[in-house]
Amino acid sequence: MAAVGRPVTRLPAPLLILAAAVLWGLLGILGKQAQAGGVGPLEVAFWRALLAGGLFTLHAGLTGARWPRGRDLLVTVGFGVAGVSVFYGAYQLAVQAGGASLASVLLYTAPAFVALMGWALLRERLGRRELGAVALTLGGIALISLGGGQGVTVSGPALAWGLLAGFTYSLYYLYGKAFFTRYEPAALLAVALLVGAAGLLLFVDFTAKTVPVWASLGGMAVFCTYLAYLAYSAGLRSLPATRASVIASLEPVVAAGLAALLFGERLAALALLGAALVIGAALLLSINPDEAHPSAE
Repeated sequence: MAAVGRPVTRLPAPLLILAAAVLWGLLGILGKQAQAGGVGPLEVAFWRALLAGGLFTLHAGLTGARWPRGRDLLVTVGFGVAGVSVFYGAYQLAVQAGGASLASVLLYTAPAFVALMGWALLRERLGRRELGAVALTLGGIALISLGGGQGVTVSGPALAWGLLAGFTYSLYYLYGKAFFTRYEPAALLAVALLVGAAGLLLFVDFTAKTVPVWASLGGMAVFCTYLAYLAYSAGLRSLPATRASVIASLEPVVAAGLAALLFGERLAALALLGAALVIGAALLLSINPDEAHPSAE
């Protein structure tokens, strides 16, 4: 994720990236807790987008960020529908259908989608590294499908929603590459998140919520979205993207560990091997061969 604002802490960059990975790893856990409290997956996604969008709107207003206009605004609105409405909704539906750990692992198919879209849309070269990573991702998904596990439902809907989440998450690369260097990302995210919330509103059946459910929804917005993006952005200012990606790959490990502890979710050995292949492919695609030494991002 590109920088959202100026660093708000003097913590070492690796710790900031680690904090972001841990916070992102809580997404499926908090989402599953909210769903267990009677909230539908699309309502969970709606509140995450709305509350976090409000925080980024406040952030952008206080920092005097420049807002997108004209064609750029229209593109940002489109990104809000695909990158927030569909992505947030698909991720929570994947959590509902297959479990928090499986949803988190499938999210890491995003780099393979990025490589394929970069080749198809941006005419970026698909070398042996990219092709190998795509093959590893496909092999990993196949092993996950065959492996299953305890408390994990590896079904057609679980895989479909998880892969859709991975695909729509990969759109952040294309959008960010075009816009995050031209506008303050806080303003872009404010627009995209609020548009995404509006798109989800059409499909939400609101239910009564307890205090613990509101705590889960608020935690997803404040910690897993707003603060996670801020921490990752601050860490990227002084850490190479390769190292940041390696540290951030702990996200599905955190998610799987907490899902096992709290919900009894345990991937079988074959599925764990598949998960390792998917995460390994993501790491392979994060490596920049030209990045020989650490430098400010």
